Amino acid sequence: MYLLAKVIPLLILPLCLSLALLFLGLIFRWRALSLAAFLILSFFSLGFVSQSLWRWLEAPYSRHSTSEAPQADAVVVLSVGLHPAPGPNRLSEWLDPDRFLTGLDLYRAGKAPRLLFTGGVSPFSPGQLPEGQHYLQEAASRGVPLAAMSTTLPVINTAEEAAAIRRLLPTSKSRVLLVTSAFHMRRAQKLFEAQGIQVFPFPVDFQARGSWAGPLWSDPTQLMPTAGALANSSRALRELLGRLVYRSW
Repeated sequence: MYLLAKVIPLLILPLCLSLALLFLGLIFRWRALSLAAFLILSFFSLGFVSQSLWRWLEAPYSRHSTSEAPQADAVVVLSVGLHPAPGPNRLSEWLDPDRFLTGLDLYRAGKAPRLLFTGGVSPFSPGQLPEGQHYLQEAASRGVPLAAMSTTLPVINTAEEAAAIRRLLPTSKSRVLLVTSAFHMRRAQKLFEAQGIQVFPFPVDFQARGSWAGPLWSDPTQLMPTAGALANSSRALRELLGRLVYRSW
């Protein structure tokens, strides 16, 4: 099921879909299919399009300071994906530390007495430790008492994270400050609330550019196709597919 969940979306995202249309267009000499492939790739390769998708996904959230967060029973930091770096020492590198660092900030600000991590793993990287173990070690090195922290058993998706965190909480009505990427928050919040947990969202890792930095249309790089924009559009569309599956619009 994990393999299917990872592979099937790839087949309908812009790159694979365009390649399939291009292949069929070449085989059957249907110019319309080749043109459709070109238009799909061009459209989703625009920074303006990927940014628009991110803004839609991340609405209505905005970035707040830790001082604005409410009190809770625990701060919960969801796994984000560490990169297994080459070398015999088997070290992992951060892809994005926003979730982890924000979780520490919330704990240090006294917003909750406990700091909980999820033990995200990938069956495709069997030699890598669960992320929660890395987070515990790093948080302890930064002065957070081990007695105040816990991590779940290995989990492979958000639904498993929610169920595993529920088992670490004292009551079914516990209140948590949920820390995850803004685009992922709506789906994560619904899955945690389905476990009976009261969720205070604290989104981070925003992909959309704040409007206060200037309008997108004034940035010419947003109107040129790039591989990075195509990758961002694909990530956003993948999250939309996840919301469709979990009915978390």
